[in-house]
Amino acid sequence: MTTTSERRPFHHPRVRPDWLGKLREDCLDPAQPIIDPHHHLWKARPDRYLLNDLVADVTTGHNVLSTVFIQCGSAYHKDGPEALRPVGETAFVAAMAAESETGKYGAFRACPGIIGHADCLLEDGIDAPLEAHIVAGGGRFKGIRHSGTYDAGIAPTAPPGAREGLYRDAGFRRGVARLERLGLTFEAWLYHPQLGDLIDMLRTHTTQKIVLNHLGGPLGVGPYAGKRSEVFAQWSASIKELARAPNLFIKLGGLGMNVNGFGYHHQVLPPSSGEMASDWKPWFETAIEAFGADRCMFESNFPVDKGMCAYPVLWNAFKRIAAGCSADEKHALFHRSAAAFYSLPPVA
Repeated sequence: MTTTSERRPFHHPRVRPDWLGKLREDCLDPAQPIIDPHHHLWKARPDRYLLNDLVADVTTGHNVLSTVFIQCGSAYHKDGPEALRPVGETAFVAAMAAESETGKYGAFRACPGIIGHADCLLEDGIDAPLEAHIVAGGGRFKGIRHSGTYDAGIAPTAPPGAREGLYRDAGFRRGVARLERLGLTFEAWLYHPQLGDLIDMLRTHTTQKIVLNHLGGPLGVGPYAGKRSEVFAQWSASIKELARAPNLFIKLGGLGMNVNGFGYHHQVLPPSSGEMASDWKPWFETAIEAFGADRCMFESNFPVDKGMCAYPVLWNAFKRIAAGCSADEKHALFHRSAAAFYSLPPVA
């Protein structure tokens, strides 16, 4: 058994532009329209990632037309009621979205969808933060993420961290239930051993729009290192059960995080799109088969995954994985599912 002293945090790898620049690829199928439904913006972390950084990534050859920002604890208000402090993040992102809407960056529109944070443990008290987010978002606020990632074998500080059993808490579920009346979505983020918590929650939350982040968080570090087959078996059984809930979508991506154990950041050269596609294809194909393309969406998870791969190479990997899909399935995976889930204008 892993002891507390043996645990260590599996932090996101630092972004190393020089290392990423050692491998370059031409963009595959550059005309394919894309909505990137999962990225972050921040100024307070070691590697700043603001609008100009996002634009630099999305304009590297793929046809990325719009994005969805996902909460990451950036630019919270520093004072005022604790429950309302996350609204600062929505205002921060809305300002950058407004800048992109001027046409300064061509047809690209950053963050027409904004996902913030509100504490679901507030139960009915979550209403005031949600309403404040809606105002701050200026028509762009789509919902919240309240992460529940916890694993006893990984340091509690492994981001983003939560207490054990959060999604089974009755008060938490009452908070989630308040979203639907305002037409808001919920982002679920759990590690694969916790997916039973979401399965159970979906039995009572049958109409709330929910999307599972990062393919359900298959772990590959700590006690899960070297056990890829065992993890896949447990994960795939949970994914197939989750897919039975018609109100649940899933994001295909996020496997470039340290906790997933692929370890590309330790290599002499960055991974090629072929290498990532080969490593990830069984996970992606299992999810697509279970959920159907219309409830699946490719996501970059940038700049978190930028510690392991470059943006154009990542989307090349997704396009290699989707190579056997029909044209209609590709449209769903690359933009239509995201537009439907987040109520965004269609891009094609």
